[in-house]
Amino acid sequence: MKRSRYRRTAFFCAFALMFTIFMGAAKTAYGMDRTAAGPYHPDTRVQTDEMKGVWISYLIWNQLPKEKTAFQKAVDEMFDNCSSWGMNAVFVHVRSHGDAMYPSSVFPWSKFAGKRQGKSPGYDPLAYMIESAHARGLKFHAWINPYRVTGYLMPWEEVSADSPAKRWLTDTETFNDRYVLKHDNAYYYNPSVEEVKRLVVNGVLEIVKNYEIDGIHFDDYFYPEINDELEEYWFDRPEYLASGSKETIVQWRRNHVSDLVSRVYQTVKAEKPQVLFGISPQGYVEHLRSETGLFVDIDRWMSQAGYVDYIMPQLYWGFETKTAAGEPAPYAYEQNLATWLNLKKKGPVTLYLGLGLFRAGTDVKDYNEVSEWLRRDDVIGRQVSVGRQKGEVKGYCFYSYDSFLQPEAQKEVANLLPLLK
Repeated sequence: MKRSRYRRTAFFCAFALMFTIFMGAAKTAYGMDRTAAGPYHPDTRVQTDEMKGVWISYLIWNQLPKEKTAFQKAVDEMFDNCSSWGMNAVFVHVRSHGDAMYPSSVFPWSKFAGKRQGKSPGYDPLAYMIESAHARGLKFHAWINPYRVTGYLMPWEEVSADSPAKRWLTDTETFNDRYVLKHDNAYYYNPSVEEVKRLVVNGVLEIVKNYEIDGIHFDDYFYPEINDELEEYWFDRPEYLASGSKETIVQWRRNHVSDLVSRVYQTVKAEKPQVLFGISPQGYVEHLRSETGLFVDIDRWMSQAGYVDYIMPQLYWGFETKTAAGEPAPYAYEQNLATWLNLKKKGPVTLYLGLGLFRAGTDVKDYNEVSEWLRRDDVIGRQVSVGRQKGEVKGYCFYSYDSFLQPEAQKEVANLLPLLK
């Protein structure tokens, strides 16, 4: 009996010790140490290591006040909202049209930071944005469109004389006349030109050197839609013909885009290895493999080192999307996600998903009798849940910030937020 009692005593002592060690580890891991961290508030978030981000585009910059104090107040309110929604990252446009939301020696001031392109607002809005984001625990990714010069709200007439694009097209030299191309009434930097690649890379380097950002981010604006049979739509075909390349023009174009992407990656890593570089391409892989536009070599980027840290495809379709013939669309959410998960297996690139909150509560043409986005108010939330179930999706980014505030999206937002915080 005595030996048995000793055994029981030893057992309970050992159990108590193990329990104490376990609870100590749990307190450290989950913030349960009340003496160190104050009152205990259980963390109910799922996948706390997820990236949860929101895009803040030039369209939102266009709405922000330009005066310094008012701008800073609006930014603080915006990032307070992001934090309250459970976000831990913001993807903010810093160059949308060959311009800069900060003092730059490469590109002119953006009209969306000042009141016109080339005009300084009198302070550094990017520096304040980064400071404000980091103060709220939000990582800051600088979002760049590498080739676009004009577009919605940015006509050629408003491009500054200080812009490299305008200088190249208006100076007396002729050798640089094709560094910028007009295509379907919009202007683009020519992706096949060496000087353009250096311009884009130098613009990225300037940001990485001068600001404590967490990432450089490109989206889906690469080559426009091209028709090599029509001179007005063949874009950089003359450069291809002059190059004497033995490659097909399709591969030649893809190689030029990949060359730029590789240079940006190497530049970022050489300056600050901890800064991420990633791309958010269009979400349907077959579009990316098109021979008439974009020229994104997605298979190369996801299978070979030295291009990107992450890919964030824009999966903006619902679960029930159909083709015009009424068949389930291959780009409907789950079918499309399966394609990206298979691509993810080819290499070490992290997979994030871009989700289209802007569609919530609107009459999206998805070839259903009544759009899924009008019939359902939990599409985005279910997309997050399905992504989590797959185990390979490491985060989400929502387009866009202002969609969280739209009246028609409020039911969708109410169903999404509990999954994020």
